[in-house]
Amino acid sequence: MSLEVPSFEAFEAALADVVTAHVPGCSALLKVERLSGGASQETYRLTVERDGIEMPLAMRRTPGGEYLEPLPAHPGLDVEAQLMQAAKAVGVPEPEVYHVLTRADGLGDGFVMEWIDGEALGARITRDAKFESIRPTLAKECGRILAQIHSIDLDATELRPRLAEMTPKQFLAQMLERYHAFGERQPMIDYAGRWLEEHLPTPARLTLVHNDFRAGNFLLTPTGISAVLDWEVAHIGDPMRDLGWICTNSWRFGSALPVGGFGEYQDLFDGYSEVSGIDVDPEHVKFWEVFGSFWWAIGCLGMAEHYRSGPDQSVERPAIGRRTSECQVDCVNLLIPGAAELVVAPGREVAEMPSQRELIQSVRDYLRDDAMVNLKGRSQFLARVAGNSLDIVLRELALGGQHQVEELDRLQAYFGTGDDLITLRSRLAEELREGSIPLSDERIQAHLRTTVVNQIAIDQPNYSGFKRAQSLR
Repeated sequence: MSLEVPSFEAFEAALADVVTAHVPGCSALLKVERLSGGASQETYRLTVERDGIEMPLAMRRTPGGEYLEPLPAHPGLDVEAQLMQAAKAVGVPEPEVYHVLTRADGLGDGFVMEWIDGEALGARITRDAKFESIRPTLAKECGRILAQIHSIDLDATELRPRLAEMTPKQFLAQMLERYHAFGERQPMIDYAGRWLEEHLPTPARLTLVHNDFRAGNFLLTPTGISAVLDWEVAHIGDPMRDLGWICTNSWRFGSALPVGGFGEYQDLFDGYSEVSGIDVDPEHVKFWEVFGSFWWAIGCLGMAEHYRSGPDQSVERPAIGRRTSECQVDCVNLLIPGAAELVVAPGREVAEMPSQRELIQSVRDYLRDDAMVNLKGRSQFLARVAGNSLDIVLRELALGGQHQVEELDRLQAYFGTGDDLITLRSRLAEELREGSIPLSDERIQAHLRTTVVNQIAIDQPNYSGFKRAQSLR
């Protein structure tokens, strides 16, 4: 249900009433700033007068001040606030939550909390010189924090009835169901899904799982992690999910270091064991690392589905959809590493004035050189996305479909039929799902590796997973 706020002035007045009533020592609201970032929730920086001193606070609320019904996968911001305070009680760095919004406040669902300084951008955390001294110990610190999170007593905190519980088998089934509902046939996703089914762990315990612990969802200072944020997808499940997720290549930001782009596996494991007293099984973590790439590969397809079905036809959606190939090449590198030959582009296209390539280049250059200069904020970002999408089209045009010709040749030779590419792709996906093709089939492994590597060469040749795959040639 949407909350109707007649004006920003009314919103500001309601917010002023909240902070002066619920933040100790706060006498006035001086300024309200909506911050960028946050894919699913709004974040604000509030400047207040507190005990005679000007200082910042933060507010997190639902988009547009909505009142949302809690769902198992998204229990709500009031539960998120409760999670943060439970984590704070066991030593996890967290901001103080001053007030959870109620209907009487007239601001929607959300909460007001302490402002914590720190860097959230993963690329800066992995590269900025000011974090050089902390990076060697950061993986171990992450391990310690995750062990603290997993130690939270779900019954004493009364969190258990407010969170969904998912075993690894249930989590995998949920993702496979979502993937199958798209009607997509991406054989590497089916291969990874089969591998996950055959390697399901049986965790000794189910704990609170943050479910999105990575650079971008914690704040870092030169002395360490200052706050763990974004608990909105927390659940009760296998604690190793959190350790595998921070090792997923998508969150390494181009670095070769496996833990968040800043540390080694063993440092993460040592930090976890130091606090929990539990030895970490690397193969158990690998399951969740593979799952992380598999999960995000399906999530990217979901973005494309959103575009096709109409709820959000932003230029960003199909661009993210193409990123499924990034996650698929990560699965290749984890499950079937090896050599893969790149398709050679055919000869130059027949000279035309203007050619397809020239038309697309002209639009791309306009977006980058003219439009982006005169745009700001999200519009500027979307212009950059549009330019990147045209780069994908240009790379695909340069190959003239040769990558699909060779994919078809391999599948026709394997199945011994003259069926078309879509039919054979679907057949391969179905037989991988059903188990009639063994995962150890070397011809299929080579086919998937070659197909995925050539697709990422088109979609994102600068992706670290593609470079890793190329190093094996």
